[in-house]
Amino acid sequence: MSPRRPGEDELIARFFRPLATAPGAARLMDDAATVPQIDGRELVVTTDAIVAGVHFFPDDPPDAIARKALRVNLSDLAAKGARPAGYLVTLALPRDWTVDWLEGFVEGLGLDQEEYGISLLGGDTVRTPGPLWVSVTALGHAREGHVPRRHGAAPGQRLYVTGTIGDAALGLRLRQDERLTIDWDLRRDEREWLLDRYLLPEPRLALADVVSAYATAAMDVSDGLAGDARKLAAASRAGALIDASQIPLSRAVRRAVNADPDALVSALTGGDDYELLVAIEPSDAEAFEAEAAAAGVAVADIGALVDGAEVVIEQAGRRLSLGAGSFSHF
Repeated sequence: MSPRRPGEDELIARFFRPLATAPGAARLMDDAATVPQIDGRELVVTTDAIVAGVHFFPDDPPDAIARKALRVNLSDLAAKGARPAGYLVTLALPRDWTVDWLEGFVEGLGLDQEEYGISLLGGDTVRTPGPLWVSVTALGHAREGHVPRRHGAAPGQRLYVTGTIGDAALGLRLRQDERLTIDWDLRRDEREWLLDRYLLPEPRLALADVVSAYATAAMDVSDGLAGDARKLAAASRAGALIDASQIPLSRAVRRAVNADPDALVSALTGGDDYELLVAIEPSDAEAFEAEAAAAGVAVADIGALVDGAEVVIEQAGRRLSLGAGSFSHF
């Protein structure tokens, strides 16, 4: 017999109140929370939702679902040069939810709260006749006047990305078709790398202060590098020229691309990387690279903003054809 499912008040008290460790959370016994002000820093707020069957598989482990929901928001904070201060979560549970599932979900949140030094501040729990969905609102503090927007770049500035690109997109394709493991000639560790990168993104919070210090514009890569580069360039009223050979790819993605050149299109246009795309003045490039290395985050110079309105990704001097260029919900 499965454990009795609690009502909403008991659900909040039993599962979520232990996560509300910050004084401003008021132990989730009020309708609002407070976030302490930090002198010389401004509050940054972001929100993202993830939906079963769209952003994750319904049979994914509940702790991984929770951590992904939180981390995609922490990634947005990192792109704005902000350190996280806390978060709110709204959880829409389908009719067949279980106590065991919810215990796993809050365990995942607890693990990331400890890792990133944050607290739950509040939120809501509701029932839904449709699929499970989770919405997180994350709050952080950034140095006042140093929050890099998408529109702050200009022609001549360099474009950098963190980490490696395309792992999550190919990980998703593997989840959808296991035969690709053979088609791409992947080793077991390479297959697991791609699957893990889709399931659990790595927000680049270690780079937040460096982004704040040097970025003229920044965003996280959530809908594909090609499309997100286009968004940043368009917001800055510029174009971009990107060298595909300089885009950092993991060993697993390189193996897949060597076996199937079309995999490169998936890698450059697929979503869920949650790496950072950053515009830097050429005069700051050396310092940016050095401080990123000191922070333990790999960065790669992939091209530059240029005059015009086109974003072009070239390979061996030839323009790549990338179709729509990015993931879109609509």
